[in-house]
Amino acid sequence: MAEIHVVTREGERKTVPLEPGKSVMETIRDAGIDEMLALCGGCCSCATCHVHVDPAFAPMLSAMSEDEDDLLDSSESRSEFSRLGCQVEVRPELNGMTVWIAEED
Repeated sequence: MAEIHVVTREGERKTVPLEPGKSVMETIRDAGIDEMLALCGGCCSCATCHVHVDPAFAPMLSAMSEDEDDLLDSSESRSEFSRLGCQVEVRPELNGMTVWIAEED
């Protein structure tokens, strides 16, 4: 079974099924991990689904939009591997990817 790994803010690692076509945010939410607020529901307008992606998988992700980049600029915990979970589509080739839920701003 394809899966991704989610590391919570407390450092707990959870493995969740990879469902192609969903976003990382939806995958985390549907797995019952409730520390990701995702207030806008995936509209790329709030940055409450901020994650840090596994550097090995970062080149496989779609390019970041200007809107996503602008929203991430408001985060004190932004890194070169920051993405909004709602903007990362889960695809089979991301099997095994780890994402870390970013600190809440």
